[in-house]
Amino acid sequence: MKIRPLHDRVVVKRIEPETATAGGIIIPDAAREKPQQGEVVAVGPGARDKGGRLVPIDLQTGDRVLFGRWSGTEVKIDGTEYLIMKESDIMGVLVEGGTRRKAA
Repeated sequence: MKIRPLHDRVVVKRIEPETATAGGIIIPDAAREKPQQGEVVAVGPGARDKGGRLVPIDLQTGDRVLFGRWSGTEVKIDGTEYLIMKESDIMGVLVEGGTRRKAA
């Protein structure tokens, strides 16, 4: 099943952090915080301005993004957990080597 977000919303899949520290200490599930980093899996067409013109979203599928701890709404589709949030809830896009990752 696929999901197509509406307006200025995006669908993000959380990127799970490492389960061990650099020193080899394993962090139990109960002590781990939810990650605030994810990958954009779907993007809506954009919001409408007061004049009715479409303002496209700056994000692309495949972008790695940072978002707030309590951002978005959690949904489960086909056993996979996703977050649906507004573009404004995303704080930044992670870039590799100074260039943005291209969508596949």
